[in-house]
Amino acid sequence: MEPIITARGVGKTYQGGFTALRDVDLDIQRGEIFALLGPNGAGKTTLISIICGIVNPSSGTVLADGHDIIRDYRAARSKIGLVPQELSTDAFESVWATVNFSRGLFGKAPNPEYIEKLLRQLSLWEKKDSRIMALSGGMKRRVMIAKALSHEPKILFLDEPTAGVDVELRQDMWQMVHGLRESGVTIILTTHYIEEAEEMADRVGVINRGRLVLVDDKRTLMQKMGEKELRLQLARPMNALPEALAGLRVELGDDGQQLIYHFDIRSDDTGITEFLRRLNDANIDFRDLHTRESSLEEIFVGLVKGAREQSMEEESNP
Repeated sequence: MEPIITARGVGKTYQGGFTALRDVDLDIQRGEIFALLGPNGAGKTTLISIICGIVNPSSGTVLADGHDIIRDYRAARSKIGLVPQELSTDAFESVWATVNFSRGLFGKAPNPEYIEKLLRQLSLWEKKDSRIMALSGGMKRRVMIAKALSHEPKILFLDEPTAGVDVELRQDMWQMVHGLRESGVTIILTTHYIEEAEEMADRVGVINRGRLVLVDDKRTLMQKMGEKELRLQLARPMNALPEALAGLRVELGDDGQQLIYHFDIRSDDTGITEFLRRLNDANIDFRDLHTRESSLEEIFVGLVKGAREQSMEEESNP
């Protein structure tokens, strides 16, 4: 299937010389939820601003549903809805009026039935006559999403959609995003919240210092990059690791009550059998054991650290 967004060689260097993006290649598949992760200043907002036609790239090309964002700007932009991180709405307008107005900006004919359906889907129908200024922060963010969807785009960008939102509302937002995907909208979100990507995304892209470090299916990424731990609850605490376990990737928990064995899930031989044999030979008894897999957050931190070290090495060896 042809990607709904295709970026090739996209770069952005600002007038002062700062390079925000470096030669980014990215395909986003139709109907998926794609999460773009990265620390502050990594280039996330710059990349989506280029795709949405807000910022011009210094190099490269971008197609949105087959339309070049530069040569065929109007057609490309009509396919895209954007919910920016900052809330910016007309405080004195009603919810109904502001969403209708946004639809008209794209040259769409009035469609009260669609707007009603949209507001109901976003739990805004009861607030349709309320002024924006009277709404809570969470409701204002829902209005921003309604505005972005008012012209029936096929692609929706959410830039930090739950920034500053409480945990309960964040869960509601996740459910809403899944509902939008089920209705046929392709969703791209940038986020600082690792759990947000882990909860919602089909695929994850990691960006750091303007470079796209990695793009992969979320589950595949965790299988490829995730390390597992085998934790044993000891029958008797230890003060130090015994010589019998020398050479193994094992550590003693801070309280001396646990042995933590690390193994690579990609390896054909995890070494667990050898580890347990040595425990038996050394008469080390344990009461319980369980495994734990690395979270997406741990993988993300490792990737960003590795990319930073590589970038520093490239800069020191031009």
